[in-house]
Amino acid sequence: METGSGTAAGGPAAGGRGSESPPGDPVWTALPPGLLVAWSVGLALVAGVTLGVLAGPGWALFALVPLSVLPWGWPLLGRNWRSWRYAERADDLLISRGVLWHEQTVVPYGRMQLVEVTSGPLERRFGLAGVQLHTAAAATDARIPGLDPAEAERLRDRLTELGEARSAGL
Repeated sequence: METGSGTAAGGPAAGGRGSESPPGDPVWTALPPGLLVAWSVGLALVAGVTLGVLAGPGWALFALVPLSVLPWGWPLLGRNWRSWRYAERADDLLISRGVLWHEQTVVPYGRMQLVEVTSGPLERRFGLAGVQLHTAAAATDARIPGLDPAEAERLRDRLTELGEARSAGL
């Protein structure tokens, strides 16, 4: 699994194929682990505040239940998170995710209508952002969560540039 932004010559930004990979093999970029920590902390905070406000301060202690299950579930969450990856190829973007139910989305650059960088309050707190891809068909919209904001902006600009180039030829 390839990590990093891949902006060096021959990396994904230069056409989707690394110099060490055979032609046709995508160069995958893994997601950083930051969002996994943010999600876990956020879940406990939201549960505690919600229970504290709606049911009283004593009930807020039940927010510790997800944290008590975390040592058992953390390896499973980590494995699922590590399954998320993306690859920039010459004509499309691949997004792969899932452990038991593996899902791979192929988004042709020419079909992209909108590429946006999103970052909710919890993501901003942990210095993360996501890239949301919109196409003409609602079923093919795709998202890449948990990216470094600079990488998310680079990816947005790159995908927009490639999308405009591919759609101009239609």
